[in-house]
Amino acid sequence: MLALALAFLIGAVAGSRTLIAPAVVSWAAYGGWLDVSESWLFFLGHPVSPWVFTAMAVVELIVDKLPTTPSRKLPFPFVSRIAGGAIAGAAIGANAGFWIGGLAAGGIGAVVGTLVGYAARMRMAAAFGRDRPAALMEDAVALVAALLIVSAA
Repeated sequence: MLALALAFLIGAVAGSRTLIAPAVVSWAAYGGWLDVSESWLFFLGHPVSPWVFTAMAVVELIVDKLPTTPSRKLPFPFVSRIAGGAIAGAAIGANAGFWIGGLAAGGIGAVVGTLVGYAARMRMAAAFGRDRPAALMEDAVALVAALLIVSAA
C-alpha cells in the first residue's frame, strides 16, 4: 500500500514537472535503490539513462520560464505528464513487486498533480505579482518532493 501511495506522489511530481520524476527515479534505479532490473523498466537503471533524463529535465526547467511555453493543460503537455508519472510510478511499484499498480497510481497522480500544480502556480504568481518566482518555487518543491518520495521507496 505504501508503494502505491509513493507511486501516486511521484506521479503528482510529474504533473508539476514532467521530467523531474523520471530523472530522480532513473538515478535511484542506476544507484541500486530501486530494483527495476527484472522488469520492462530496466532501461531506467542503464548508466546513460539518468544523464539523459536529467538533461531533459534541465531543458524543461529552462523552457518552462519562457513566455511562449504552452499551458500544461493542453493535450500534448498533459499526456506527457501522465506518461512521465506513469513510468516513474511503475518503477516505484516494480520495486515493491507490482508495476501495474504503480503505473496506474503514477498516471492518476500526474493528472492530479497537473491540475493542482497549475492552480497553485496561478495563485502563487498572483500573490507574487509575476510568474517567475512561482515557477522557481514549483521547481524546488518538485525536486525536493521527488527526492523524498524516492528515498522513502
